[in-house]
Amino acid sequence: MWAEGFPSRRPPRNDPASASPGIVYVTLLIKVGAVAMLAGFIARFGIFRQLIMIEQRTPRQKLQLATFLGVPFMLGVLTRLLAGYQGLDLSLEATVLAGLLGGTIVGLSVGMMVSLPAWLIGHEYVAFLMAVLYACVAGSARYVCPDKEEIWKFSPFIDLSLYRSIKQRFKHPAMDWQVLFSLLVAILEITRLLIGRVAHQRIGRVSHQLLFYLDTNQFWSNVLVVLATLVAVGLPVRIWNNTRIQRKLEEQELALMKARVDALTSQINPHFLFNTLNTVSALVRFDPDTARTVILKLSNILRRRLKAQVHFSPLKQELDFVDDYLDIEVVRFGREKLQIRKDIDPEVLEMVVPSMILQPLVENAIRHGIAPKVDGGTVTLRSQRRNGRLRVEVADDGVGIPPEKQLGIYESGIGISNVRERLKVLYGEEFSFDINSQPGKGTAIRVEIPELVVPQAPVPAEPAHAAS
Repeated sequence: MWAEGFPSRRPPRNDPASASPGIVYVTLLIKVGAVAMLAGFIARFGIFRQLIMIEQRTPRQKLQLATFLGVPFMLGVLTRLLAGYQGLDLSLEATVLAGLLGGTIVGLSVGMMVSLPAWLIGHEYVAFLMAVLYACVAGSARYVCPDKEEIWKFSPFIDLSLYRSIKQRFKHPAMDWQVLFSLLVAILEITRLLIGRVAHQRIGRVSHQLLFYLDTNQFWSNVLVVLATLVAVGLPVRIWNNTRIQRKLEEQELALMKARVDALTSQINPHFLFNTLNTVSALVRFDPDTARTVILKLSNILRRRLKAQVHFSPLKQELDFVDDYLDIEVVRFGREKLQIRKDIDPEVLEMVVPSMILQPLVENAIRHGIAPKVDGGTVTLRSQRRNGRLRVEVADDGVGIPPEKQLGIYESGIGISNVRERLKVLYGEEFSFDINSQPGKGTAIRVEIPELVVPQAPVPAEPAHAAS
């Protein structure tokens, strides 16, 4: 009780019984706009987008979800108490949303959070009890719903969704969860209205301190209040469901990209394998040691292809893999016919490149550039950093590409088309792939990709007994 002679410092509150329909209509518009703004703001957080993708959540994830839903809507209740903006009080809507999307525990947590300012500042003691009711009803609805995706179908366009649902159920009788959710939200809003009226009639004008509600004592105006509550619950669900759909589409695109890269990476040139096996069979009779070395190199290459699920690797590993391949080719062609040169900047060895990106280019240079040349030639590997990008070049001084074949060179053969397609899938428009060839002088293939560096892992300390 406030002492006589001192002005009351309690924030002004509107008497629900005296609220005009016009004020209620404006309040409802503000309410719908506020819930849309808060829903869009919450959806911007990456953690929240991850949480709504999960249906079975851990206690920590439930706490995080309750925080995302409770804090913004609690500020809305606080704004209503301090500034008198009734349209920002979305305590019922927030609690029902939390119960439907997170379960009873999340609903109770959010209900307690949004009711706390009403209890401490506005002395609205019934708000806590109503929050428990909202959370238990919404949480129970979620619990009994066998398909949680039905919750995400809840729409702010209540009339259209209900019409379609009822029409469909007449054709195929079954439980319609959209109708059930809509009825539950409407019943909860009506219950709040009735309890507020009873408190106002029995206790007097202090009833608004016990429970916040909107009422004009006009039937159609109160119908709009219920409809606005349905929209205020369905609108965030629709906004967040669109976020879920967008995230699912992104995951499907990533899965599709991974499948395409896997398919491209797994292509094995049978000519290389057959030629290598023929070389081994010829060496077994007169040079078993060299044959054994070639088999080891071949096994490393095949093992590398079997482990091709890793789509990126340091340039150093790619060069080691190419060395195994070149060792086999040198044995096949002879050192006098195939020479290898490297001009690699040591600073780029730890930069990341797509796996299996160099070997097809080197194989293409040997097979189409050096092999047709009678006296052989040289394959040169170059790599350097340039303007924040990694440039890799595979050049040969072989026979070159005839002019009539240069126009369709990017689509011809497995090697070049495979590499170019993988770069396109992985980098989009952020790469360059150029071929410069002069008949009789050789061919150079240059690839430029964005610069990425592999983080250095800490070197584990040796055990104390290792010194002995």
